[in-house]
Amino acid sequence: MTAPLATVPPSPSQSDMANAIRFLAADAVEKAQSGHPGMPMGMADVATVLFTQFLKFDAKTPRWPDRDRFILSAGHGSMLLYALAYLTGFDDVDIEQIKRFRQFGARTAGHPEFGHVAIAETTTGPLGQGIANAVGFALAEKIEAARFGGEVVDHYTYAIVGDGCLMEGISQEAISLAGHHKLAKLIVLWDDNGISIDGRISLAQSDDQLARFAASHWDVTRVDGHDPLAIAAAIRQAQGSDKPSLIACKTIIGLGAPTKAGTEKVHGAPLGAEELAGARVKLHWPHDAFVVPANILEAWRAAGVRGTAERQAWEQRLTHLDAERRALWDRLANRRRPAGWHDAASVFKNKIIAEKPKWATRKASQEALEVLTAAIPEMIGGSADLTHSNLTMTKATKPITPEDASGRYLHYGVREHAMGAIMNGLILHGGLIPYGATFLVFTDYMRPAIRMAALMGLPVLYVMTHDSIGLGEDGPTHQPVEHLASLRAMPNLLVFRPCDPVETMECYEAALDNVGGPSLFSLCRQALPTVRRDAGENRSAKGAYVLAEADGQRQVTLIATGSEVELALKTRDILAAKGVGAAVVSMPCCELFDRQDEGYRRAVLGETSVKVAVEAASTFGWERYVGSRGAVVGLTSFGVSAPAEQVYSHFNITADAVADAALASLRQES
Repeated sequence: MTAPLATVPPSPSQSDMANAIRFLAADAVEKAQSGHPGMPMGMADVATVLFTQFLKFDAKTPRWPDRDRFILSAGHGSMLLYALAYLTGFDDVDIEQIKRFRQFGARTAGHPEFGHVAIAETTTGPLGQGIANAVGFALAEKIEAARFGGEVVDHYTYAIVGDGCLMEGISQEAISLAGHHKLAKLIVLWDDNGISIDGRISLAQSDDQLARFAASHWDVTRVDGHDPLAIAAAIRQAQGSDKPSLIACKTIIGLGAPTKAGTEKVHGAPLGAEELAGARVKLHWPHDAFVVPANILEAWRAAGVRGTAERQAWEQRLTHLDAERRALWDRLANRRRPAGWHDAASVFKNKIIAEKPKWATRKASQEALEVLTAAIPEMIGGSADLTHSNLTMTKATKPITPEDASGRYLHYGVREHAMGAIMNGLILHGGLIPYGATFLVFTDYMRPAIRMAALMGLPVLYVMTHDSIGLGEDGPTHQPVEHLASLRAMPNLLVFRPCDPVETMECYEAALDNVGGPSLFSLCRQALPTVRRDAGENRSAKGAYVLAEADGQRQVTLIATGSEVELALKTRDILAAKGVGAAVVSMPCCELFDRQDEGYRRAVLGETSVKVAVEAASTFGWERYVGSRGAVVGLTSFGVSAPAEQVYSHFNITADAVADAALASLRQES
């Protein structure tokens, strides 16, 4: 008698594959008793179409440079991303990581974090950051394609966004710039479910989003987000557009949940055991928690290696690059700086010492950038409509335009927030070092993006000018007071406030060597003398150093930054005339100084001397350097509109006032 044939499981349907996402997400949130199941359940069909039919990637070589980029701007739906990583076979997300969602030590954090899991191209969660990052990724692709050619740089950037992303003001800044630059390889998939945390979107919004995007020169279309054929047709159409594309995917949040689907109740809380069981019945998913049938998992794993042949073909094309472009490609891929750039910086510093120019540090920055952008071709500059005030364009950085992406300078327009997030996308893409500029006071507009760069450890450069009451007549609306203290409070951000051209170049060198986080330059408008007389060791790289030692015994240590270093040197002379020995410590970067060993810090600040800090900004934070015996000369209120000299005098930030503070502290000692 013939043995019966083994039963072959049927090929899974798109619905089966999407349900695998839905229930991995719902089960993980249920187990964690924390998370957002609604978005993954609602967008599972869209994600299935994208990852199985369109996205160019190789799960076994996840950082392949010419892969398509996928940005989950709606980062609260992180289980969508983790489910896709597990199903397609990313090595760093196994089923145990899914089960440990949101738990201490797990890679599957509450919101996707760059560097935790390979599938996360960026850290998202703060709404709107992801869509602006995506614009940066798409811009980087266009810039790199102009540099290396379409044979090795030719990929799309896809982003899933939610209603919240589109409510955030940064989204308008970002989509406007994307439309202007005709970023045709940017495709945004909007989870148009009509629900936010508070309830129906109609509680707070009645915008026509498609009209908004169309007005910003995007192609727009609307589809049923649960119709795989319609989704695929829309993506195919978007790929053929000469504009960026928005696909509004009309979905049901929490699809399958019998009583909570389509409501805010499924947005940010577990379904509950009864609701989850009901969803299994409704969607015909009889499998236990975290179980994906073999035939469905195999189909997903096949999708995960669907791009292997394309990757291998790309690797062959890369070998055909000419020697010069291949050498540049390899250097950038390995994140190495070009040979000789430090030498160019040294030549600049020696020239400065010989010529002793009197420049504002924003001018010193411009001259330093002239040298650095010529030596480091991956530096991409930009400004939020303040180029001629920030002084950030150089001879090497011609503008990037919609028609020509071969330049190295972006005119961001008055879009500080988007500028910060776009720069994050530029550097995350790879191959570029962005620097962007505005006035220091307007870091308030871009702070969320700066924070994300610090969180991700991205070596972005922020060139912030007009950094104190020294900008004068523009008045308190433009005079930063609390900004330096608040920025210094941010973990993993280096804040540099140089005092002259030598320190300015040293700070740029330290920032470019700091590959583990962003750096911000606080630069003045008023002209300052060159006070440094040596250019051997990068003294600014230690954060602070003794610029001028006391004549005789040190009784006072004067600590200053930026434009107030000149003032501290004058104070030293006043005190010397009174028989008081004072040293001047320049502290261009508090964060780097705090990293030095205790012996160095004690030697710089002095063991027994009275310490007085002076900075034309908030006094907050300086007490940790001056101690209870010292004093701080600075601001405790907003500024005023007047010429800079009068403003300094009004607030008593003068050499005489600093000397008086030092003498008063000495009298308290005796």
